Amino acid sequence: MPLTWFPSSQLLWARVAAVLFTCTAFSVAAHGAALGSGGMADWCIFCWAFSFACSLLVLLVEQCSLQPRIPVSWSNFPVTVACYACLLCLSASIIFPVFFLRNQNYYGETRDHRIASTVFSCLATIAYIVEVSLSKARPGEVAGYMATAPGLMKVCQTSVACIIFILVSSPVSYDDHAALKWCMAVYCICFILSMAVVVLCVGECTSCLPIPFSKFLSAYGLLAVIMYLTATILWPVFQFDKKYGRRGNDTNLIAVAVLTALNFLLYLADLAYSARLVFISA
Repeated sequence: MPLTWFPSSQLLWARVAAVLFTCTAFSVAAHGAALGSGGMADWCIFCWAFSFACSLLVLLVEQCSLQPRIPVSWSNFPVTVACYACLLCLSASIIFPVFFLRNQNYYGETRDHRIASTVFSCLATIAYIVEVSLSKARPGEVAGYMATAPGLMKVCQTSVACIIFILVSSPVSYDDHAALKWCMAVYCICFILSMAVVVLCVGECTSCLPIPFSKFLSAYGLLAVIMYLTATILWPVFQFDKKYGRRGNDTNLIAVAVLTALNFLLYLADLAYSARLVFISA
């Protein structure tokens, strides 16, 4: 009798690979990479450890068939975890070699451990990309909101906002002008609302809203697009224009401007999907 479990095993093996790769990445880094403590070292270790713990939880729950006992939407939780883990491991795969391999005078086992951590971080990122591609909703398929394109974009929006928070806080670069404070308010408000959508979907609480969820998404999406449009314009003007007394040559400031524009495009695409959802429902 032929085995019939192969289609689902692709997702299983992707999760197993992600667990092994993330475990190896942070274990090697913690054991012999001589990273010290604080700063980007802690961030990279957190990315790998958090991804490992969440992926192991998903793997154990599914293999033990414990989904009914978990107080979350299982159609939304695994793909949300995979998408966040993918972005975390991607950030670690970029940050770790930049800070701990480039222009470093370490040789021998220490450098070998750092190279190994970087390689396994990249492999973990690929494994999570495969998992997300296998878990996302197909056209015509009934799936949780977080498995759809708008749901995955919510994860990207919050992740980009977190990177922006790190860049504008070290050093603080938004307190010299009211327009820059407005940009910071945009980042915070949109992050909170996007994260609230993620929590509502994972916790199956969308019915608690006083208006239909699809209309809420459209209204919030329009608000976020308008707010991010203003931030996309104001941030570079008040950071790079010499008449406002800004230097305009800080790499962090340029990165924030690029990420602001990226999030604006994500919210614009999200709005297009949400508006389409409302029209189809109507």
